[in-house]
Amino acid sequence: MAGSSPDVLTRLIGNALSLQLGQPVVIENRGGAGGNIGMQALVSAAPDGYTLGYGNNATLTTNEFLFSKLPYDPRSLVPVGGIATTSSFLLVSNQVPVTTVEELVTYVKSAGNLVQYGSGGIGTTSHLGAELFKTRMELKSAQHIPYKGSPQALNDLVGGNLHYYFENIVTAAPQLQAGKVRALAVTSAKRYFQYPDLPTMQEAGVEGFVMNAWGGLLLPPGAPRDVVVHLNTALNQVLKTPAIRTQLEKMAYTPLAGLPEDFKALVDSERAHWGAVVKASGAKVE
Repeated sequence: MAGSSPDVLTRLIGNALSLQLGQPVVIENRGGAGGNIGMQALVSAAPDGYTLGYGNNATLTTNEFLFSKLPYDPRSLVPVGGIATTSSFLLVSNQVPVTTVEELVTYVKSAGNLVQYGSGGIGTTSHLGAELFKTRMELKSAQHIPYKGSPQALNDLVGGNLHYYFENIVTAAPQLQAGKVRALAVTSAKRYFQYPDLPTMQEAGVEGFVMNAWGGLLLPPGAPRDVVVHLNTALNQVLKTPAIRTQLEKMAYTPLAGLPEDFKALVDSERAHWGAVVKASGAKVE
């Protein structure tokens, strides 16, 4: 979707990649059905290296567990390389009298079914992160309120209509800096450098909780190895460029430079982890 995080990210990388490859890279948005329409178009394209796709933690890992049937096989796509990864904050409304994750857990358990947590929609990172948190900390009484998008959920958190919410760093930062919400923890494996005093979820007592939003480039099934290697080399050169790294940092992204096999390993690991979370939550998108 135009203006979305994937759109902004791929345009940044696409422009730099066109200079690296010496030919134009045109970004074509194929939104809809949680990214399934775009992936279906990629699967149907010729594997000649002239059509690439952007895949993320939804289209490559969780969608197959959320949708009863996918119009593509995520395992058939050929990984070129990762682009970048980012994390989220666990946010609470200013009306919730807690300052730590431990206090939030105690608050939720004592308030019964009066506590509500939001998400940007069924199956989104904000939803699945909250479900993992709910399971790990046994917050059975907390009520999920899905929204049509993250802006609506964040606005309701600011207004006090939600108690807590997981939101990505870039979107949450302005509200956090304005003092309209509070962050209790970050979902990355390590502390976020711009908020060094904010603990990770694991440091805050939620064992094994790491949640990142990531994405990378893919080719259609059957793409030849020499094409994959050529595009991977160009992508890594782009991700090592100081100007690109600076732009990614401003967007709260960390580059994922590496081999195609590194990106595949990430996808496989995340599919196993979040597939189990989806199954445990019972979440479905119809």
